[in-house]
Amino acid sequence: MDHSGHGMTMDLPPFTLGRGLAWSADPFFLIACLLGLALYGWGVLRLTRRGDKWPVGRTVSFVAGVLSVGLMMCTKLNDYGMVMFSVHMVQHMIISMVSPILLLLGAPITLTLRALPTAGRGRKGPREVLLMLLHSRYLRIITHPAFTIPLFIASLYALYFTPLFDFLMGSQVGHIGMMVHFLAVGLVFFWPIMGVDPGPHRPGYVMRMLELFAGMPFHAFFGIALMMASGPMVETFENPPASLGIDALSDQNAAGGIAWAFSEVPSVLVLLALLFQWYASEERQARRSDRAADRDGDKELEAYNAYLASLNTRGG
Repeated sequence: MDHSGHGMTMDLPPFTLGRGLAWSADPFFLIACLLGLALYGWGVLRLTRRGDKWPVGRTVSFVAGVLSVGLMMCTKLNDYGMVMFSVHMVQHMIISMVSPILLLLGAPITLTLRALPTAGRGRKGPREVLLMLLHSRYLRIITHPAFTIPLFIASLYALYFTPLFDFLMGSQVGHIGMMVHFLAVGLVFFWPIMGVDPGPHRPGYVMRMLELFAGMPFHAFFGIALMMASGPMVETFENPPASLGIDALSDQNAAGGIAWAFSEVPSVLVLLALLFQWYASEERQARRSDRAADRDGDKELEAYNAYLASLNTRGG
């Protein structure tokens, strides 16, 4: 039986990292990754030719994000992930929590807006359509924490603890759709929190940290629930192929451990990114204040000194 459409998953030998990282491309994700890299490269090249600068760190981050998706979906990890809960959980966690963070730090929307030409007065081109979307009510709703946090949580519990997961794993289209969903959920969850790109919902830094930590405990609880279960909880992984030489319950226990661990790792990465952004924002604000003071001869300070003097005069 060929679950994934590009590998005989029922005859896989016991899992090793070397076997897992062997090339086995899913055509959909291979084309999507190559297209993503090509479009981003085009944007950077267009800016460079115009004499504009684009931070190297953003390019590195975006490329790493695309490669992380490719690593999960264009290697034998994808074949093993069809029959091993633990490997599938690695795919899920990377694609929903690591890949989105790296892609967002690459600021693809900002790059697109800077690279696309304006359509001219009274006309609408791709740049104008993208700006309309960024300011739309639809995007305000799907990036609001009242939507993103429940969606982030439901992607675990509503998927794995209902027959929906088995249904999606039953076809290649369903499996691709599920992986695209994981990536999309990660992007809309992390975008308002730590994305560099402009967005309709962008609260202060303290609120962003609260949003981040609101979703993470549910990941940990989900992992613990899998680890403590006395029997297999997902039908797809109940009877792993004999060639793998694994026990379904032990593999589920490992999957739970992976889900629990991943609730911590991205949290730390995002928190560090947020603190760095906060510091950079404060530095920019301080530099703006200094420049304003230089321009007006520090009128604000003079006004404050005059105010103090007037208080002293009144007091006298």
